[in-house]
Amino acid sequence: MIKIDRLRFGTAGIPLSTPKPSTISGIEQVRKLGLDAMELEFVRGVNIKPEMAKKIKYVAQKNDVLLTAHAPYYINLNATEKAKVEASKRRIIQSAERLHEAGGWSVVFHAGYYLKQDPSKVYEKIKNEIKDIVRVLQDKGIDVWIRPELTGKPTQFGSLQEIIKLSQDVEQVLPAIDFAHCHARNKGKYNSAEEWREILSLIEKELGREALDNMHIHISGINYSEKGERNHLNLQESDMKWEDLLRVLKEFRVKGVVISESPNIEGDALLMKKKYEEIKV
Repeated sequence: MIKIDRLRFGTAGIPLSTPKPSTISGIEQVRKLGLDAMELEFVRGVNIKPEMAKKIKYVAQKNDVLLTAHAPYYINLNATEKAKVEASKRRIIQSAERLHEAGGWSVVFHAGYYLKQDPSKVYEKIKNEIKDIVRVLQDKGIDVWIRPELTGKPTQFGSLQEIIKLSQDVEQVLPAIDFAHCHARNKGKYNSAEEWREILSLIEKELGREALDNMHIHISGINYSEKGERNHLNLQESDMKWEDLLRVLKEFRVKGVVISESPNIEGDALLMKKKYEEIKV
């Protein structure tokens, strides 16, 4: 597993300002902007070939840009049809394989939906499917973190407690903490230093210091309703107290990546990095 030396900031996908956008020119643009991470967005499928992954690895290492990946959105490890579950597992495995070939570190995915079932039964099913995924990856020597994400709607599997428990129960798994999703899922709560300290303290208590030294974080503004997440917003157009959040991350000496998922991806990534560097704890 790649050793992480600090908290890095980057974009969810190729920066919008990239001339002639491609994954490679995106990585070079991330570096030009003064950022140091980028998330490969496999949103509709894993669209990078193995040969290209090797080139991406070279460019990312040369530019000191840490790569993560977001597995495709069509994933439900709790689908009622077995074929859908198997296809979901393949998508996560393929994302991890390609990220590994590209020299990356951590792959995030939305694990599934409750489908009005008993959450404890859903947990067991999803846990067993993720164990299968990790077994396949370990057999292939693929050592990237597998990250079920804290999701933005109460109908989606992925509460903080569920993803912490998965990380305890399955090797090579750690949570992906999307602070905007946490805020939306809980109808406007989790937007204060006190609540964020509670989250990070819980992660450290349950998963140890290793989890805080290897955090995969998403931050953006968010629009939400009683039903949870509606859409992402730019930080300064939202109610997200992001400056306080960065202060808490510094206070806990968190290492890993902060990926900006705002509509203006690099604008907010730069805003956060600059602010983070100014904070004295």
